[in-house]
Amino acid sequence: MKQTARHKEIVDLVKQHGYVSTEALVERFAVSPQTIRRDLNELADANLIRRHHGGATVPSSGENSSYDSRKAQHNDEKLRIAQALVAHIPDGATLFIDIGTTPEMVARALMENHADLRIVTNNLNVAAMLMKKPDFHVILAGGEVRSKDGGIVGEATLDFVSQFSLDFGILGISGISEEGALLDFDYHEVRVKKAIIENSRSVMLAVDRSKFGRNAMVRLGMISDVSLVISDAPPPKAIVELLAANDVALEVV
Repeated sequence: MKQTARHKEIVDLVKQHGYVSTEALVERFAVSPQTIRRDLNELADANLIRRHHGGATVPSSGENSSYDSRKAQHNDEKLRIAQALVAHIPDGATLFIDIGTTPEMVARALMENHADLRIVTNNLNVAAMLMKKPDFHVILAGGEVRSKDGGIVGEATLDFVSQFSLDFGILGISGISEEGALLDFDYHEVRVKKAIIENSRSVMLAVDRSKFGRNAMVRLGMISDVSLVISDAPPPKAIVELLAANDVALEVV
């Protein structure tokens, strides 16, 4: 394939999926990693993509990729992350579950072997899933329901979540900067995430490798604010050092 055609297809793939790894591009186009890195650098210089640790993302930090697109991405990785995370949650625990496709995968993993959980969530998809288990007690936050992803946000949601003090908060996130800032796209969603952090005794961040170095416009805190990070790949060196300096546990699955 000629370089021009390959460049166009790379841009289309990034737009479609939100993130594409260097490894996947090498396999797709049957070229060397050096060739793909050169392609990505040229496309980034033209502001058609944004270079990312291990791949590329969309250049804009103002809008997330669609829910359906995100739900189809990195499913195997999200499943491994979810299974590792739920191993830290004992029966009888109380927990928040956040908006996001990875927290939804965590909810699915909880259905398998856990009992007598009390779950507060602002995720309609999570509530619909967990309510099917008779020994789970599901408390759904009030507020405005977003049709695009089943998330519940707004002032009423924030007030509702702030009433509770629970054992665990399970967070999803859109991006983590090289400096360790936790980033997201929606200001209202970020306020609820902050409330989950503030009202959880232990905060678990479930994040696949595509989120490291990914940009988004709203900062909700630092990775040092969480208790445990679970990912499918090691974070960049600077983030690993930040985790160690702040006694944040890291688990790579």
